[in-house]
Amino acid sequence: MVERLTIDHVGHRGDGVCLDAGETVYVPYTLGGETVEVDHVAGHHPDRRKLLAVDIASPERIAPFCPHFGICGGCAIQHWASEAYRAWKRGIVVETLTQAGIACEVAPLVDAHGAGRRRVTLHGRFGTHDVLKVGFSAANSHDVVPIDRCPILDPALGGALDAAWAISEPLTSRMPVTKPLDIQITATANGLDVDVRGSGPLPTPLVTALSRVAEQHRLARLTRHGELVLQRLPPTVRMGRAEVTLPPGSFLQATVAGEETLAALVAERIGKAKAVLDLFCGVGPFALRLAEKAHVTAYDNDAGAIDALLKAARTPGLKPIKAEPRDLFRRPLVPPELRDFDAVVFDPPRQGAQAQALKLAASKVPVVIAVSCNVATFARDARLLIDGGYRIERVIPVDQFRHTPHVEVVAKFTR
Repeated sequence: MVERLTIDHVGHRGDGVCLDAGETVYVPYTLGGETVEVDHVAGHHPDRRKLLAVDIASPERIAPFCPHFGICGGCAIQHWASEAYRAWKRGIVVETLTQAGIACEVAPLVDAHGAGRRRVTLHGRFGTHDVLKVGFSAANSHDVVPIDRCPILDPALGGALDAAWAISEPLTSRMPVTKPLDIQITATANGLDVDVRGSGPLPTPLVTALSRVAEQHRLARLTRHGELVLQRLPPTVRMGRAEVTLPPGSFLQATVAGEETLAALVAERIGKAKAVLDLFCGVGPFALRLAEKAHVTAYDNDAGAIDALLKAARTPGLKPIKAEPRDLFRRPLVPPELRDFDAVVFDPPRQGAQAQALKLAASKVPVVIAVSCNVATFARDARLLIDGGYRIERVIPVDQFRHTPHVEVVAKFTR
């Protein structure tokens, strides 16, 4: 059923929001003030509509730069002028903190897109008539949208799409058409690091075929569900003075600029602290840089990441780094373990660090630096620290995931 709606504003997920006769309706790819024609979305989405046409456009609407925008499910916003987009993204942080009862200054949005995304997950699947499709999932769908280029990727991923097509062809030919192949590709100093998921075991003829693909497309390493299939060169990235060999499938900030920006903001807020604790440390993007001036102790539940960090910590010129695996959700560090540190940094996954924040709130650590990729869980954890006696300084929003509703934040808490 075709409807004509007027969009009120852009919501926190990047969709236009229509407040129609007491009903809230979401329309992707629309802007506040626009009058649009929409249709209902099939399936279990009674509050969502599909955009058919923009009858009256916002003066802030611009032409998207990617031909796949609105078809592939990667970017939510390419159609909004930069100044308005940046104000909206900062506003997500302001509104979320206000709703949590947290009064503090929110700095201007810091752009950290840099050269673009250095990692990407592509999907491969044979569709109808045995036609191979390699690309991204369509918005709100499991359909694969085949793509030949993606302008938000770092040039270092320039060969990623061709490599994904070459990997998909021999693997998807033996898979059910209902099951997609997932191909995670990361740009490293020695070539592309690829991890495939969903392929099933790889018999020798397939490994031989993939070895030819690896040579042709200069892959550094190929793993399946994190298990080594072949390696031409170790996949390494630089973090400060150190060179880190990535564990298969390990977490890495999406852009080089994002990692460097977050690390610089953390270091600035750490100041002259001599003993620093890095929680949810990953492979060490903060720890390895902070160790240029401070003694660092680091924890993460990923044993492979900790092993990679310890090897990189041998870099000459770094102060000692102690690191060990620990599940900080089930075994957060408690106040007696925290008492010898001048500062604590924590950068948890999207679910936040509620258990650890409670222990930090009960500690006497002078400075806590929180980094988060989820403003809602950041606000929850920040509330715990504030209620425990910490004072929050201004919050810095960081736009690493440009063209999406995702925003990261960095904030300093002091006793």
